[in-house]
Amino acid sequence: MASRQQDLDKIQKYRDLDDQIQHHVKRSNYGDPALFQLTTKLLRLNPEYYTIWNVRRRCLISGSLSRRSAGLWHSKASPSTSRSVTTKPSCAASSPSPSAATPPAPATSPSPPKAGASGTTPDEKEGGNTTTNLNDSGAPKEEADGDEKADLAADTAIIQAELAFTIPLLIEFPKCYWIWGYRSFLLSVCDAILPAGAARDFWVAELALDSKMLTKDRRNFHAWSYRRFIVSALESGAKNDGGNTAKSMTESEFAYTYSMIKVDLSNFSAWHNRSKLAPRLLDERGADDAARKEFLDQELELAREGLNVGPEDQSLWYYHQFLMDQIIALGVDGKDAKADGLIAPNLSLADRREFVDREVAEIKDLLEDYADVKLIYEALLEYAMAYRALGESDAADAANQDEMMSWLAKLKELDPLRRGRWDDLEKSLKA
Repeated sequence: MASRQQDLDKIQKYRDLDDQIQHHVKRSNYGDPALFQLTTKLLRLNPEYYTIWNVRRRCLISGSLSRRSAGLWHSKASPSTSRSVTTKPSCAASSPSPSAATPPAPATSPSPPKAGASGTTPDEKEGGNTTTNLNDSGAPKEEADGDEKADLAADTAIIQAELAFTIPLLIEFPKCYWIWGYRSFLLSVCDAILPAGAARDFWVAELALDSKMLTKDRRNFHAWSYRRFIVSALESGAKNDGGNTAKSMTESEFAYTYSMIKVDLSNFSAWHNRSKLAPRLLDERGADDAARKEFLDQELELAREGLNVGPEDQSLWYYHQFLMDQIIALGVDGKDAKADGLIAPNLSLADRREFVDREVAEIKDLLEDYADVKLIYEALLEYAMAYRALGESDAADAANQDEMMSWLAKLKELDPLRRGRWDDLEKSLKA
């Protein structure tokens, strides 16, 4: 009974928090610090509650960051919410912990200066010269520069506090979509309100955090997807001072996939990332046809080494199939429309036949030790059919047909739940 009562108390506490938040939301009180604190409490209890993450975004944009983050949220504040200059804490240490950081409500600002004849700067008097020692907002330039630095420091502290708030949640819930999404939002805030160099520092730190998360769970596809997002941004020239084109990270990321695969062969996300990087890597290297063919051969060997250890691993077959598709996609004439972006688009027909024939022979060898692994038979059928499409002789085609029918019979035995699929495949082979 005591345990049940504790659960009921937790449920009631959760509902009370939710009711209080909804009360504020209905009144669009996003600039109220109390609402921000309520989202902190509720998200600690349930980070899967994505609506509360959206409320927290609005609190930031309507409160602490309202003056400098226009456009980050399509409805950042209600008409009753002030859009004036906000008072910001000087650092995140003003609250007990980063997770409790609260954006202050917008404060009332003095009336804006009257626009001058130019519409951008105030005149000293009607018809007078434009004042040269004032900035666009009408404040003395030195004072404005000081305010700008203070704003920058405050904004940086707020973003750091928000990122720190999500880290314990991310460690406990590493596959929660909404935590990763909120961190992406914070990075977009960095780009919107911080100088390029300062914003880039946050992105670099995110890449380091992502690496740590993948060390804890090498198969976390959320972290892999987030990593591609970060790398793409870091490669953008907009993330560099002066807008210079950033150095490509393809080489380092391709090497990173190998380091992860070496530790854990059964890593679908790492193989997937490798498949996305491979064509781009060769383009950046300026590889000629011979180098591309050698690269394809090396990657096939890497996949075969994995299959020799774990032929029941679907992620290994995925990458092997990706490589074989690079060969098969060209067809007999080598002019398939999908040739763009292939690893070796200029392979001769003889080379392609050699590749497919060799891989089929290697896979057949697996049957000596793994006769009951259905993925082997599926691959043999697919590649044998591809070999036929590359234009072999009638005699070889007849022998190939007999082998395929025997593999198909084994598939019906190993995978009876897909009997209809195998029956349809048998009909197409006989036709």
